[in-house]
Amino acid sequence: MNKIKIAIVGVGNCASSLVQGIYYYRDKTEADAVGLMHWQIGGYRPGDIEVVAAFDIDKRKVGQDLAQAIFAAPNNTTIFCPDIPKTAVTVRMGRIMDGFSDHMRDYEERHTFVPADALEPDKAEVVRLLRESEAEVLLNYLPVGSEEATRFYAECALDADMAMVNNIPVFIASDPVWARRFEEKNLPIIGDDIKAQLGATITHRTLTDLFKKRGVKLERTYQLNTGGNTDFLNMLNRSRLASKKESKTEAVQSVAAQRLGDDDIHIGPSDWVPWQKDNKLCFIRMEGKMFGDVPMNLELRLSVEDSPNSAGVAIDAIRCCKLALKRHEGGVLIPPSAYFMKHPPRQYSDDEAYNLVEAFIHEPLREELDEMPDHRRREGQPALAEG
Repeated sequence: MNKIKIAIVGVGNCASSLVQGIYYYRDKTEADAVGLMHWQIGGYRPGDIEVVAAFDIDKRKVGQDLAQAIFAAPNNTTIFCPDIPKTAVTVRMGRIMDGFSDHMRDYEERHTFVPADALEPDKAEVVRLLRESEAEVLLNYLPVGSEEATRFYAECALDADMAMVNNIPVFIASDPVWARRFEEKNLPIIGDDIKAQLGATITHRTLTDLFKKRGVKLERTYQLNTGGNTDFLNMLNRSRLASKKESKTEAVQSVAAQRLGDDDIHIGPSDWVPWQKDNKLCFIRMEGKMFGDVPMNLELRLSVEDSPNSAGVAIDAIRCCKLALKRHEGGVLIPPSAYFMKHPPRQYSDDEAYNLVEAFIHEPLREELDEMPDHRRREGQPALAEG
């Protein structure tokens, strides 16, 4: 199989976990590949993913080989694959725009971004670099609240004829205007706002669905999260949180038997605790009524390493984008978006989304389409072989 070539925007903790995972599973077999939802998708294994371009704004990462940059400050995630060889991928200076929140200047450099004193590229330069790298899929790992910057890189993906996985809560795939633009160019997109493998939101959704299925009336709930990475520090600026709160709240509301009033549901990041580093603590409380209107409540504490928790999901999303490119399928990929993302264009229960994404993965690939050169499929040529 050919490699799946990807470009990464934002070389933070999540990118570090993803790159480590690509190398960690490269020498594994299916029997010892613990921690994956799928060992193979379309014949592609995690180690078949290759990063060919990367962008960041931090002076400790720009100009460095990707193998060094993923371990540079302020990254503080778990290192589970330390021996990564040089990749020959140099981290390029990206556009700052709203990807940096001014309040972060008030904190020590070891905790925050330090913007590089380098010339920011224009769109034409970014598109040129993406084209030259031959990347097929663009992964967005910008900080929460990077509305303007996310739209900039979505434009670049469209101009460079690339698929996109939007891992953050800026609404691209779930925005009908942007969705139409990817559909018109026949380029796949998965989004928005990645779900962790087993994190706060997926656990909260599962419990909410359980209440519904067991006839327990959910009356009020909260989800409080703390962490010590740059994502939590960035989100101390509450003005950057609007889309994040909407994304997480809607993910839970969409599976409830009845939507809760605004005063009865609170879901969102709560505070930054530096010593937690990339560890995320989640506290969930759910109150309701059982048989005979008898009250009950449930409290749960979840502790996870935040960034590795999403890396396996990203690996599956990348491989689903590759399948769509091979099938000449553009626009929003609804089943993968529903299963992998918190704020897809269409919400399903997790059971329904799981079945839909399994059907998507195992959909037969027509032989003549599989044999077609990639550049013909991606430039809007007919799906069937000539003659």
